Amino acid sequence: MNVADEISKLNKLKEEGALTEEEFSKAKADLLAKNQSAGEKFKDTVDEVAKDTNMWGMFIHLSQFAGFMIPYAGLILPIILWQVKKDESKVIDMHGKIVTNWIISETIYLLVGGILSALLIGIPILIAVAILCIVYPIMGGIKANNGEVWRYPLSIQFFKLDDPASAAAPSVPAPSAPAETEGEKNDSQA
Repeated sequence: MNVADEISKLNKLKEEGALTEEEFSKAKADLLAKNQSAGEKFKDTVDEVAKDTNMWGMFIHLSQFAGFMIPYAGLILPIILWQVKKDESKVIDMHGKIVTNWIISETIYLLVGGILSALLIGIPILIAVAILCIVYPIMGGIKANNGEVWRYPLSIQFFKLDDPASAAAPSVPAPSAPAETEGEKNDSQA
């Protein structure tokens, strides 16, 4: 007996008064849940994996704030999380590279700003970098949780980043250019 027949049978029992509306609704929901298609089950599984990937991407970005509690933890923890989880997903690997590039970049900016503060030029640089060290991880974490890959502006690229679209979905080859016609070949030779 297929699902439609079973629902018809339940509906007939409800019309005869053997089932209340509440019992009918519960039985119908149970029946539909039991007979969920393989495609729907696969979609649910993919959605769960995507949520997990987004969560780890967010953790990598927000773990930079661990340095406020334990010295240097904000530099080390994101890199450790990235190294542990990078093989599970290209997206997590991308978030780890983005954060690591920013950590190295911010360290360079802070060193340059510290050296230039002797000339008072470095003080605005230090203030700007301090603000960015708070804003960028928050923005990156929010976007990662939403399934987006966001590159930090002003970040020097030490680790080569893949195209965010290729990290999230399989790559599709670009269409090839149309072949030149005989007439176009003759025009180009003239």
